[in-house]
This record gives sequence, structure tokens and C-alpha cells, in this order.
Amino acid sequence: MKSYVIHLIRHGAIDETLSGKYIGTTDVPLSDKGKAALRKLAFAADYPKVKAVFSSPLKRCTETCRILFPDNPPLVIANLSECNFGEWEGKTADELKTDETFQRWLAGDTAVKPPRGESNADFVRRICHMFESIVEGLLKTGTTESAIVTHGGVLTMLLAVYGLPQAKPFDWMTDNGCGYSIRITPMLWQRDKVTEVFQRIPVFKE
Repeated sequence: MKSYVIHLIRHGAIDETLSGKYIGTTDVPLSDKGKAALRKLAFAADYPKVKAVFSSPLKRCTETCRILFPDNPPLVIANLSECNFGEWEGKTADELKTDETFQRWLAGDTAVKPPRGESNADFVRRICHMFESIVEGLLKTGTTESAIVTHGGVLTMLLAVYGLPQAKPFDWMTDNGCGYSIRITPMLWQRDKVTEVFQRIPVFKE
């Protein structure tokens, strides 16, 4: 039985993240340094040749797609967006350190959500439903190799939920423009909804 490979890739760098701000649904573009770093990666490393690329609709992801996968117009999916941080958008952890709700949210309380934002539970539910829909579509169409360009929070949470070996979200954090390749075996997926994480990407040229 054939297997299916999905490459999960984190978008390039943005100025706001480098300054420690929480940026979820705010639609900021890649920084000039972020674009340059992606082009350098694309030259020094081998990104996989894929049949389909899925992307968050936010500019930092679609711009990453154009640099890393210039021959694959991305299929934009709204539910690949980062968590909505509501009134915490654009603020740093230091600015929010006296906020009791923020401290509970940071500790992983799934019932807590940022004011006018998205709770951890709602975020996980949204991206898991989206990911399972993508996988089912790949299985139905026989698309054996694809890429998902998304955000750090989405990538780490999906790997924590579906990835083997099992690890916490923070353990899956990766640099901008990098990520992990996962293998889906249809029988195992249908039975247990798990995937095998088998390599980091990109693979650097020798």
C-alpha cells in the first residue's frame, strides 16, 4: 500500500516576531531579512518537489510559498491561519505579564481565551478539523506528496496531536523556512489518526 508524504513548513521571518510580539491573525508581510533568508535556504538546501502546496491566507505564508515553491501556486485555506490572539495581538509577553488571564492561557488552560480572541481548545479543534480534511482529500485524489506552509503555532500543535514519536508542541518548534516531513500510511491513519515524522526539512546539499 502506498504512503503519502506531507512537508510541514514554517513561514519566513517577520519583524514583529523578532521583536517578541504576539502576531496571530494580523496580516504582516515577510521582513526583507526574512525574504533574504528564505532565498538563501532555497539555494543552499533541497526543498521537496511536490504536487500540491497548501497555505495559510496570511501574507507571510503566501510570500514564503512563492519563494520556496515558485512552480506551485498555493491552495489557500483560511483555517491554516495562526491562533487569533484578540486584544493581545501586537503585544509582548512582558507587556502582558500582569494579566491573570494571559498567565492562565500561557499555562495551557484550554478554557481561557484572549479577549475577543480564540481559546486554545477552539484553535486546536479548528486546525485539526482542517488537517484531517486535507489528508482525506489527498487520499481520495492519490496526491502522494504535498507541502503545508503555515505558522509556528499551527505546525507544532499538529505534530503534537498527530505525530509519532509523541512530543509536546514546544518540542516541535523549528526555525523559519524549516519544518518536518511526515508519512501517512492509509491503514494506520484510518485506524489511529497518527503520522510518522521521519525527517527535518529542508535537506541541505552536500
